[in-house]
Amino acid sequence: MHGTTGTYGNGGHGRSATGLAGWKETGSRYALLPLRLFLGITFVYAGIDKLTDSAFMSDTGSGSIGEMMRGVRDTSAIPAMVDMALNNPVGFGYAIAFGELAVGIGTLVGLFARLAALGGALISLSLWLTVSWQVNPYYYGNDLAYLMSWLPLVLAGAAYFSLDALRAERRRTR
Repeated sequence: MHGTTGTYGNGGHGRSATGLAGWKETGSRYALLPLRLFLGITFVYAGIDKLTDSAFMSDTGSGSIGEMMRGVRDTSAIPAMVDMALNNPVGFGYAIAFGELAVGIGTLVGLFARLAALGGALISLSLWLTVSWQVNPYYYGNDLAYLMSWLPLVLAGAAYFSLDALRAERRRTR
């Protein structure tokens, strides 16, 4: 290697040592950004989809939140949780839809990112324990995978391209 920008391997025809280190640093710095974008976009879409689907936002009928909850009640891990939703299925549907919107927007813009990720994890956990609990084998259901996908964002937050990072920078410069 020659100095700090020297090369290695192949008689000097390899990558720059600082270039490789820089790539690794950049990769690890932005590693969660694709996950954040995917989850944020998906949850915004899910919330909007529910809010604009009149069949979903009904107590009864094909494709309604009420029928879906009645259909999973006896196969869920926590039937009492489904019973609470069945007290007001439409209200529960709106709560889930607005929760998904808040989580998705918070995740995309990086505002209270850890809290948004925790909200996403809790929504995914509740759906896994109710709606997709009966899926067999478990890896065919997506709610458990979403739950696991939220956990790195709960731990790390949104350090880059986020309102949280901007707020932190403003606090440091005061």
